[in-house]
Amino acid sequence: MTLLDAPQFDSVRDRRRRLIIFVSVGVFGLFTGVFWLAAGMPLDWPWTWNNHRLGTIAVDRFLKDVEKNDLSQAYAIWQHDRDWQQHPGQYSGYTFARFQEDWGPESQDNEYGAIKNHKIAEAAHYGNGVLIAVLINGRKTDALNLAYDTKTGQLSFAPPGVSLYLGP
Repeated sequence: MTLLDAPQFDSVRDRRRRLIIFVSVGVFGLFTGVFWLAAGMPLDWPWTWNNHRLGTIAVDRFLKDVEKNDLSQAYAIWQHDRDWQQHPGQYSGYTFARFQEDWGPESQDNEYGAIKNHKIAEAAHYGNGVLIAVLINGRKTDALNLAYDTKTGQLSFAPPGVSLYLGP
């Protein structure tokens, strides 16, 4: 086959190929945008968006259980272990009794008082986990900062001196 024997240009095939490429790019862009919205619109790399989503879901479920005063279920979410009552000695670092003192409605150690509502204000990748700032009981300042460990799924308090800046 020589240059003079080249096949005839097929405009239908070329249009179909271009349409497939544009539709594929559009569907991928739509999927990425929907996933970004579902993850809470994080300003982070796309491969960490699922960690943001899982962390905010865990904190939201945890605080809903605290609001309902279902502290055993909240402790299960905190430790990421539904069967924590089968082996309570495994969590001797942060026992259920201490957890009740920190999160109970009559707690003296809880600076927020009885938790009645919450709003997740911000989430950001921090170290190997996600740091989540939560506004408790309608407060506009002094957010509660919780850390979500992406490897174990456990919640914890943010390290001392580490908090998310929520603006003035």
